[in-house]
Amino acid sequence: MPVVNRQFFDQTAECLAVALLGTVLRRRVQTRHGPVWLAARIIETEAYYRHERGSHSSLGYTEKRRAMFMPPGTIYMYYARGADSLNFSAAGHGDGVLIKSGFPHTDTLSPAANLAIMQQLNPGSQGPRPPARLCNGQTLLCKSLDLKVPDWNQRYLRRGEFRLEAAAPGPLSYIQCPRIGIPVGRDHELPYRFVEMPYASHATSNPLTRRGWREGIDYVRRQRGA
Repeated sequence: MPVVNRQFFDQTAECLAVALLGTVLRRRVQTRHGPVWLAARIIETEAYYRHERGSHSSLGYTEKRRAMFMPPGTIYMYYARGADSLNFSAAGHGDGVLIKSGFPHTDTLSPAANLAIMQQLNPGSQGPRPPARLCNGQTLLCKSLDLKVPDWNQRYLRRGEFRLEAAAPGPLSYIQCPRIGIPVGRDHELPYRFVEMPYASHATSNPLTRRGWREGIDYVRRQRGA
């Protein structure tokens, strides 16, 4: 799959959040047998704008949040409950997208055998973590791809180390709904969360089965590239 360039990120946070669905994050790690590529398909994203209270940048510029104010495509990593979390800056000063969850991707460059390495990086509490649960959360994704704040915050993707590959062409169905974990009163109701439809059951929370949620009111189904 072609590797995207920085121009890809030069769009509004919402547009970028949708565009990132179906793309593949590929990370090169060193093992005792040599370098290997680990990969995860992005299946869930959240858009953030500086003007809304759910965003880190709404709290103002600091050195820790500097990446959100840098050019589109800048990696913004921070600690969420003590673990690493991955974001990209978008067009718009202080705007960005959180990579909320992914799903392990395998192909000739990242064969299924490499899943064992991801399991070593992100072990379960009672034995190896099932492949389907390696990346279903922002911190789990970073653990499985060995992405750490000191290594990547305020940097850009590098083709030979950490890159983003374009999604396959054609329509992509997704769900739009409110974000997760935003405190009440901090624009928690804004529909800035996007989940790829076929992978909804592997997201941090499945909008289609959430108790009390109604289609057309709490979430909507959409299609990209139709």
